[in-house]
Amino acid sequence: MTNTALIENENAQAAQVAVQSPGAAAPGQRKGKLAIWMVTAAATLLAAGILSGIHSRVSASSALAVVAAQSSVPTVRVTCPQSGEQIQKIDLPGNVEAFNDTPIYARTSGYLQKWYVDIGSHVHQGQLMAEIDTPELDQQLQQAQADLKTAQANLDIAAITSKRWQNLLVKNAVSKQETDQYLSDLAARQSAVSASEANVRRLQQLQSFEQLTAPFDGVVTARNTDIGDLVEAGANSQPKELFHLAALNRLRVYVAVPEAYTNAVTDRAHVTLTEVDHPDETFNGVLVRNSQAIDQQSRTLNVEVDVNNANGRLLPGAYVFVHLQLPGSPHSVTLPSNALLFRAEGLRAAVVRQNRVVLVPVSIGHDYGSTVEIISGLTPQDAVILDPPDSLAAGATVKTIAAGKQGGA
Repeated sequence: MTNTALIENENAQAAQVAVQSPGAAAPGQRKGKLAIWMVTAAATLLAAGILSGIHSRVSASSALAVVAAQSSVPTVRVTCPQSGEQIQKIDLPGNVEAFNDTPIYARTSGYLQKWYVDIGSHVHQGQLMAEIDTPELDQQLQQAQADLKTAQANLDIAAITSKRWQNLLVKNAVSKQETDQYLSDLAARQSAVSASEANVRRLQQLQSFEQLTAPFDGVVTARNTDIGDLVEAGANSQPKELFHLAALNRLRVYVAVPEAYTNAVTDRAHVTLTEVDHPDETFNGVLVRNSQAIDQQSRTLNVEVDVNNANGRLLPGAYVFVHLQLPGSPHSVTLPSNALLFRAEGLRAAVVRQNRVVLVPVSIGHDYGSTVEIISGLTPQDAVILDPPDSLAAGATVKTIAAGKQGGA
């Protein structure tokens, strides 16, 4: 039997007892009222639970609808363009070379007798670097000097004979023909003496090359010979570099300037340089000349910068960065390269205005790699979308966050 049936049965029994015994009716009535109250309370609690469940479901559905509506609006990262500067700076790689750099060869053949300088030695102009022993050349010089004496003796006797015949000609003691022959012989002897003197001077000049001297002040960067080495000089022999000398007090730095910046390159302009191994140290240089022509392969202008290197901090062959200062454009702005949209109608930048996307046409001035110069279309107050998707359409509603931050606005 159900609880309701039991309660009704108990109530009927209690009513019967009450009819039979009027004095026992009060306790039965109290029990019936209590049961009714309990049933009413249970029904009330059940109704309250049902209403609470329905309300929670309605609230969850409303919250889900709000979240779905918010999720349908994309969130984008934005940045503001940077204002243009009065002076622009560009960093270009450069190669350092010695102002004077030359190999030292022998001008005469022989054997290296002695060397006096080694790599790293600082030498002055005219300083003796090595000596070459040339016994064959010495013998040739002695022979040439002897030939010169013979020619000089022949010249002397020819001069005496010619003078005599000229005196006899005055007295008509000899013929004019014979006198002219002796005068001609005198001229030939003079030419022979001149040739012998030239040969002696040539050999003396070659003999002077037995001593190798420095052509300018510098540092010996290489020594490729040693005592006893055979030194050959001449058209039929392969010349051998004995020493290599470089002037380090002044250096040349060659820089390839892109064609876009060539109009801003001016001679006598002062520039600064930094070396990779010494990034905190700055060197000063002067732009002295340029090639006045654009290389067709690299589309660059070759520029020479001279650097005073009296302290010897820079070395030839070093890799440096040359910092050029170029006239800027104060009315332009710079923008990250990843903020540009390449569309069929032209270059565009996605700008957020009142939470809506506006595709603004822009014009590029200079391309700096990670950033570009925008000369028209944008202002420093514009909020430009970074990494805009190709599907981004004008008029779309978006939420914005600053670059590098999380969350929406």
